[in-house]
Amino acid sequence: MPSFGLRHRRAWASLFSQLLRPSGFVCIREVHFHSQVSEAMLTSQLKPHQEKSNFIIKTPKGTRDLSPQQMVIREKILDMVVGCFKRHGAKRLDTPAFELKEMLTEKYGEDSGLIYDLKDQGGELLSLRYDLTVPFARYLAMNKVKRMKRYHVGKVWRRESPTIVQGRYREFCQCDFDIAGQFDPMIPDAECLKIMCEILSGLQLGDFLIKVNDRRILDGMLAVCGVPESKFHAICSSIDKLDKISWNDVRHEMVAKKGLAPEVADRIGDYVQCHGGVSLIEEMFQDSRLSQNKQALEGLGDLKLLFEYLTLFGIAEKISFDLSLARGLDYYTGVIYEAVLLQTPAQAEESLNVGSVAAGGRYDGLVGMFDPKGHKVPCVGLSIGVERIFAILEQRIKTSGQKIRTTETQVFVATPQNNFLQERLKLISELWDAGIKAELLYKNNPKLLTQLHYCEHMGIPLVVIIGEQELKEGVIKLRSVVSREEVAIKRENLVAEIQKRLSES
Repeated sequence: MPSFGLRHRRAWASLFSQLLRPSGFVCIREVHFHSQVSEAMLTSQLKPHQEKSNFIIKTPKGTRDLSPQQMVIREKILDMVVGCFKRHGAKRLDTPAFELKEMLTEKYGEDSGLIYDLKDQGGELLSLRYDLTVPFARYLAMNKVKRMKRYHVGKVWRRESPTIVQGRYREFCQCDFDIAGQFDPMIPDAECLKIMCEILSGLQLGDFLIKVNDRRILDGMLAVCGVPESKFHAICSSIDKLDKISWNDVRHEMVAKKGLAPEVADRIGDYVQCHGGVSLIEEMFQDSRLSQNKQALEGLGDLKLLFEYLTLFGIAEKISFDLSLARGLDYYTGVIYEAVLLQTPAQAEESLNVGSVAAGGRYDGLVGMFDPKGHKVPCVGLSIGVERIFAILEQRIKTSGQKIRTTETQVFVATPQNNFLQERLKLISELWDAGIKAELLYKNNPKLLTQLHYCEHMGIPLVVIIGEQELKEGVIKLRSVVSREEVAIKRENLVAEIQKRLSES
């Protein structure tokens, strides 16, 4: 039985003082009852310790920690992406991780069931953000912003069954670029596709293709094929699976599960298996059924103009007009696009099948859904699939055996002698004050060999060494870790010499 502390002794004293009757007698029944209560309290205090052996330390399903090595890879991806966004004149924006639930409902179609709802803690029904697009539209409407070019890097959450091997998680990072405002047709859309190409080329992921379609063409196609308007969204979600399953499986789903007439499904199949460039757009203009639909003609006209701009940007060969591209989100109204990596059979065996690595489109009606008067702000944007790109690059680095340096330390301050901590601290302070990234071992008397091994292990390029002889002569030894060459530098010239060497490396 563990000994009681002062708090417990006081509690027992109080208990017995309350139980003593004026006559001097104690109610035995009450003592027994309070004894049982006290025993239960003690048991409850002990229980967590007894059950600790069954406790499993883990992250929640669909989430993960990122090690320092993984963070180096991730930061390189983000630096490349954000650098491109800035080059195109975007301003950075941030929004809360959660929104009022009503702000997110009816924006994502069938995917609305994947939104994480939060328990009511303060009189408001809240949900974690599903993407960065809807919060951006809410921001524009709330602040009455009519024109903005913005980028946003942040986490989003989706309550789905995660597939870790494909880079899919319940919590993940998105990098978005959007252009809001009324502009001449297809100029902002073309820039978004140019940005996608720049990022995917810069990350050196291999050959890629960007599929392009238009929701107006898609809706027009469904209409002329005989799909009831009430089934447009359901059939679109089936078509959107064509990059994962065969046309026969998609057709079966539309007919058997969604009640579409077989002949209607066959007419859809004639279209959705088509893909190409400007020549396919011209062919669709001449199509006897599609050319009768006003919506489809508007979409085809914009796509033709888009390809003219893409040719001027020098990226038309990376773009494919693909009638199977549907993009499931309800808020898209015009051009939609999705980037996929192209792999040789040998590459396919070695790499992950991550699906699309970037996507986006035009959403001209979303801001108006938040505006009390329904005022619209046309928008177009893109999102980079950071987690999927990260999965590819991480596997590539593991396969190559490449060593990742997890710090940016440039100089290590070392000593070969005991009782030189004070001199090392003064020296490293000078380096820090000069903006040089420096480290030392947190030991009073470290061995010189231990210090040099640490530099080699961490990839630190330079070591400065101070000892009795150097202190007497007013110099510091500067050592290259790779070549192991040492030179004596006057202390007052040390910072300038280090900066010179670092600029040359």
